[in-house]
Amino acid sequence: MALTGSYEVEGKVGALIQYKVAGQVHIYKGALVSLNLDGFAVPGADTSGYKFIGVAYEDADNTSGSNGDESIRVLKTGSFHYPITSVEQSDMGEKVYIKDDGEVATSTTNHILAGYICEIPSSGTVRVRIDNAVQ
Repeated sequence: MALTGSYEVEGKVGALIQYKVAGQVHIYKGALVSLNLDGFAVPGADTSGYKFIGVAYEDADNTSGSNGDESIRVLKTGSFHYPITSVEQSDMGEKVYIKDDGEVATSTTNHILAGYICEIPSSGTVRVRIDNAVQ
């Protein structure tokens, strides 16, 4: 229905969102986090159908539970340091993809976007801006 006046929107301010965790997984603080095909949070991986949702704000251990027994808060915005196998100065601004929950790469099989290189602190580390990559 089209608005005919002001509408008090119920929302959340900020970039910390809670997700239900898949059963039989442990997501570590700082991990790249994805949604699996069933819509549950899992450690990031180069897996077909996964959707990147952000960086784990905390640990979530659901190794003894079923889907949704545990929840995790995920950062949806910001820039974060992650290891990368190979990087050059000319890669600044380039896309990086999830290799696993703790590493990115400039090319992977399933091309699950993690973000864009915004800094190269060392030869094996990049700072990744995730804002335009999260689902």
